[in-house]
Amino acid sequence: MTEDTPQSTPSAPAEQLKTEQHDPAVPEAYAAFMRTGWDDRPTEVERHPLADLSVDRRRRLAEAFPGERLVLPGGGYKVRAYDTDYRFRPDTAHTWLCGNQTSDAVLVVEPDGSSVLYARPRAGRESDEFFRDRQYGALWAGKRPSADELSAALGIEVRHVDELPGALGSGTKTRVHRGVSPVVDGLVAADEGRDTELARVLSELRLVKDDWEVGQLQAAIDATTLGFEDSVREWDRVLEHGERWLEGTFFRRARAMGNDIGYDSIVANGSHATTLHWIENSGAVVPGDLILLDMGVENPNLYTADITRTLPVSGTFTTLQRDLYTLVLQAQDAAIAALRPGAKFLAGHDAAMVVLANGLADLGLLPVPVEEALSPDSKVYARWTLHGVSHMLGMDVHDCGHAAPEAYRDADLVEGMVLTVEPGLYFQADDLLVPEELRGTGIRIEDDVVVTADGVANLSAALPRTPDAIEEWMGALRG
Repeated sequence: MTEDTPQSTPSAPAEQLKTEQHDPAVPEAYAAFMRTGWDDRPTEVERHPLADLSVDRRRRLAEAFPGERLVLPGGGYKVRAYDTDYRFRPDTAHTWLCGNQTSDAVLVVEPDGSSVLYARPRAGRESDEFFRDRQYGALWAGKRPSADELSAALGIEVRHVDELPGALGSGTKTRVHRGVSPVVDGLVAADEGRDTELARVLSELRLVKDDWEVGQLQAAIDATTLGFEDSVREWDRVLEHGERWLEGTFFRRARAMGNDIGYDSIVANGSHATTLHWIENSGAVVPGDLILLDMGVENPNLYTADITRTLPVSGTFTTLQRDLYTLVLQAQDAAIAALRPGAKFLAGHDAAMVVLANGLADLGLLPVPVEEALSPDSKVYARWTLHGVSHMLGMDVHDCGHAAPEAYRDADLVEGMVLTVEPGLYFQADDLLVPEELRGTGIRIEDDVVVTADGVANLSAALPRTPDAIEEWMGALRG
């Protein structure tokens, strides 16, 4: 990363530029010369697919809070270390409502239902920003769109974000989507009840996906399938370099076909698989073990996949591994079969737990009869299942997380909802209540399904999940 860039200069005292103290000074002659001789014509932009869809989304949000102003920041850069930032990813609710993915923007839905995007467009070449500002300058961070370009692409009125404080200065009843931008949070007095209700509604509006969203999720899932295939094709290198190589291989596909990974990849060989969110990915990949891969591509419009497969490192399951894997697969099949419009969200979880509890009883592990173990007052079987089977999926891997329980966890499924189905079995390496041959084994199978008129469709069905199909698939890809 280059460090040889100008320091602040008195040539433009009004500008607030992000520079560093070790940047060399800029003589006025250099600054004046840099401001001339550029072809700074507007860029033609395509209208975003969300430009029309988001109008209805904002209308529905406004109808939930008639006569109120709603403020939805997209967020800003987050520091990774000192003067380096993480790659920017906008807030989900903000982008869902307008399509914007530029930093520092704020969507304001006015009491009359009209909307304005307050954005930080690029400065003109008469400013020093483009060649001196480390965070926003075109020569440092890339060319930001102009206000006109943003407006044309998103189909919304765009004003400079510097106008936002004045726009929020009136006594209009205002709700803020808080925790996204400290700057915006400070502009409006907090009302915890009102602002929490806004967050809830924002989540609940996203519970049912439209056809465009399902298509976006399918694209993310298809790219994820290719990422799994890439990983198996490089199995010799995986065996040589371990979990890190597999993580990096999948990340390459995520960046090539999407915006990023949707969450930190879980690449868990052997006993690492008993840690539900093992993201260190620093271990060896050992022949004879199982390896659990929980990975998802986030596509350019920020919709993410979430798929898990547990693979035999040697390419074939041992008898014990196959038996345990088959038990988890049967639990997943039971869960998928239980999901349909009108069924409870937890129907899949409950069906999977019945299968797993009976399987644990067959293994002689349950300290009480199956019926008692499954009782809400007991649930001792959960020592080896640990987590719920489903969560909503969309622009966030755990989508719609602020929805009220009665709209989500305790609600009936509705056509168009997208959720994961991911039962697992986990026998910790230090669990003295299981036979030694089971210890250090973790198995999870996860697919992404959309609720249809009469059941669900498995959006990730292209990725094999039965033991025979996995062995055949790995053998073909490894050559």
